[in-house]
Order: sequence, then C-alpha cells, then structure tokens
Amino acid sequence: MARAKIHKRNPPDYVLLATLGLLVIVGLVILASASSDLGRNKFHDSFYYLKHQLLFGLSLGLLGFGLAYGIDYQFYRRFAAIFLIVSIVLLGLVFTPMGAEVGRHAARWIRLGSFTFQPAEVVKLTFLLYLAAWLANTKVNRERSFWDGLVPFAAVSGMVALLLILQPATSTVVILMAAAGVVYFVSGAHWRYMIGMVFLGVVALAAIIYATPYRRERVLTYLNPSRDTQNAAYHINQSLIAIGSGRVFGVGFGQSTSKISFLPAPMDDSIFAVAAEEFGFVGAGALVSLFGSLVFRTFWIAWRVRDRFGRLLLVGFGSIIAFQTLINIGAISGLLPLTGVPLPFISYGGTALAVFMTMVGFTANISRYTSA
Repeated sequence: MARAKIHKRNPPDYVLLATLGLLVIVGLVILASASSDLGRNKFHDSFYYLKHQLLFGLSLGLLGFGLAYGIDYQFYRRFAAIFLIVSIVLLGLVFTPMGAEVGRHAARWIRLGSFTFQPAEVVKLTFLLYLAAWLANTKVNRERSFWDGLVPFAAVSGMVALLLILQPATSTVVILMAAAGVVYFVSGAHWRYMIGMVFLGVVALAAIIYATPYRRERVLTYLNPSRDTQNAAYHINQSLIAIGSGRVFGVGFGQSTSKISFLPAPMDDSIFAVAAEEFGFVGAGALVSLFGSLVFRTFWIAWRVRDRFGRLLLVGFGSIIAFQTLINIGAISGLLPLTGVPLPFISYGGTALAVFMTMVGFTANISRYTSA
C-alpha cells in the first residue's frame, strides 16, 4: 500500500547527478597533480596512477552506478543478507595467503594476480544495505526490542568491527559504526539503547587506542603536534605547511612543492592538503561545498521518500560520506587525530571510488520514487 503512494516514474535528481559528476572530475584533476611526481619516479609515467584510477576505479564505479541506478532498488533488498555474508567472507580472506599487506602490516587488500581490492570498502555498502533492509521489516519491532533488535544489531556490528580492527582499520570501524548508529537511531531506536551503545563504543575505542602503541602515538601527537616533529608529528606538520602555503588562491595547478618529497601519502590520505596548497582557501572551500551539497541532497531525498527501506538506506549513505569526509579533512587539517582514511571520490583507490559511486547510483535510483 505504501508503494502505491509513491510516484514511480519521476526523473532522477539532477542536482545529485551534477554534484557527483563534478566531484569525480575534480577528483581526477586533483589526483593527476598529486600523483604525478610519484608516478614519474616509480614508473616513468606522470599519469600512471591517473590511468589506473580511470581504468579500474572509474570504470567499475560507472558499472556499479549503472547497476544500482538501473534496477529497482527493492530488488537488492531481497539479497541484502547474502551480500553482507559474502563481504564478511572477503574480510576474512585478507588474513589468508590471498591477502596483501601494505604499510604498517595492514592486511586490508585481497590480491588476485595483478588486481587488488579492499573488502573493507565493499562492506561499507553491504552492511548499510543489510541494516536498512533488516530495520525496514515492520513485522518485528526491531528498533525498540532488546532481544529482537539491539542484540542482533550489536552482534552483527561487533563481528564486522572485529574483522576491521584486526586488519587494522580503526578509522573505518569508527566511520561505519557511526553511520550504522545514525541509521538505527533514525529507525526509531530507544534512546537508552543509543546511549548505551555510544558509551560502550567510546570505551572500546579508548581501550584499543591505549593498548596499541602506534594508535596511542597518533592521539598524543594530536594533543601536542610539536612533541616529535621529525617522526610522529612529521605527517601532520607537513600537511599544515602545505595547507598554509596555499593561502587564498593557491600556488597553481601542478605547482605544489610539498607533494614532491615532504608530504607523506600525497595522493591518498593527504590529497586534501595538496588541493589546498594548489587551489588555496577558495578551492578547498569549493571542494568542501561540493561534499556538503552531496550529503545535503542525499538527506533531502531521504526525507522525501515514503518507503522505509529507501529512507534508511539513504540515511546510511549520506552519513558515511559525511563522516568519512569530515574525518579525512579534519585529520589532515589538525582538527582530529591523524587517520588513514581516504577522501571520498578524490583520493587514489579504485575500490573506494567504485563503492561511493555505487552509493550515489542507489541514491539517484531512489530519488525517482520520491513523493511529489
């Protein structure tokens, strides 16, 4: 009956599509500059990483967008549990010989020949899809029930969080669980459950940080950036120098000096610092505005959707894009402890780009079923 009140042949939200297009184009332009020196030094090709992003990230992103947009989103609701199970299995496979370690012994990738991908990025999509489908079931009062709601929610969330912590991918856990908590709250969860989960989450996160030296070092560096400028605080200090060097209008496209030899991870975690240096406060502000427009539009569409599953799904997508953007920019700007999360649509990484484009594909799909 609820679907009968929904217009089924509305055009998609063109503002949403235009914002996605601008973000992807801007991301490729920034990546072309941020990765040029590294590509030239390692592969004798300034556009090596840009080509790789186009070949794997953008192509898979367009495929994911097309599948999410072209098929009635209710179709995916029936297979949400299967998608989540598959992605959890993939999270487990990173600890097998199929897994590939990168950085600080971080087992976050699965390698299939020359192709690698991050299951942690995939689970952002499948977990929120499953959660929206699970909470949309009105036959059981899952949002208010302790045994039928809170306990299963905590069990599944805990299992996903544990696998991510072991990789380790602490920042991904914080982002994903925060988005899941927003979805659970919007579904009508009891406020006592929410307070309890937030309390336990903060305690668990604090314990993990305290028990792990490199995580603890990041927090101490955040509290005192001048304590070890050549080691622990080197990354954040170089990021702040790059951002400050951009001033109002930036030093110009491709003219960043920080990305050459000073700034760690210029095409990954630190890509916002490169953008701020080359395009200045104006350019960085415009980029933030694009993210704000995408998140606002996603929530606006969610508010207009009468279908419970579609609404909860968009709340999850809007939340995870907002949280990941805020954490990346906040960390690289010194407002939050330094993390290892990429900037959505901008940082190098085919899996992340494909997943976020798929999320927007779902959003555009659902926008056609909004009420007048």
